[in-house]
Amino acid sequence: MHARIAAEVGADFIGFVFVPGVRRQITFEQAKSILLEYRSSFSVDGPKLVGLFLNQSVQLVNRIVEECRLDMVQLCGNEPPEYWSQIIVPIVKQIKIRDDNPLDQSVAETEAQIVKVESAHQIPLLDKYINDHVGGGSGLAFDWNVAAGLSPRHDFLLAGGLKPNNVLQAIVSVNPWAVDVSSGVETRGVKDPKKIKDFADAVREADLAIN
Repeated sequence: MHARIAAEVGADFIGFVFVPGVRRQITFEQAKSILLEYRSSFSVDGPKLVGLFLNQSVQLVNRIVEECRLDMVQLCGNEPPEYWSQIIVPIVKQIKIRDDNPLDQSVAETEAQIVKVESAHQIPLLDKYINDHVGGGSGLAFDWNVAAGLSPRHDFLLAGGLKPNNVLQAIVSVNPWAVDVSSGVETRGVKDPKKIKDFADAVREADLAIN
């Protein structure tokens, strides 16, 4: 149901978490059922389907990609470039942003990681670094000044702490290629249709403001 709502309000990507042990994990069987229904309702021109993985084997990731007909993979762990090259679909690679250092240092360190991802012809996603947080989304915002200093030179997805009431400000401040949300459109840990719609409306309003 939530995938359908996201598609209907204009999402470009819809993510499915295949990381064992996390709250939003979807099983292989659940994913196949949901995606079969999705594919029957939306054409190939609908949102891209993205599987989220964390330090899992290349063989497992590629098998899920093939059997669930995923369009892309988001890697949320410490997978190295030689791992990326073995994945059979395009990759979104999460980059954890440290904003507890001086701004110039944070920008330089982040840009070096972005360039590494870009040089492998993959897509960077910027999220907040949290000490001892193993992987996946943080649900918290980092200093957007770090990202704003990089958007004139690089395309990336902005993630971390985005919600319907702050995503307009984030887009106007940073001007990212795209934004990523999960917990920001949940109520008590469950995706909220109204928040999904409100988030999409705020993104459209921001697009009008900057274009």
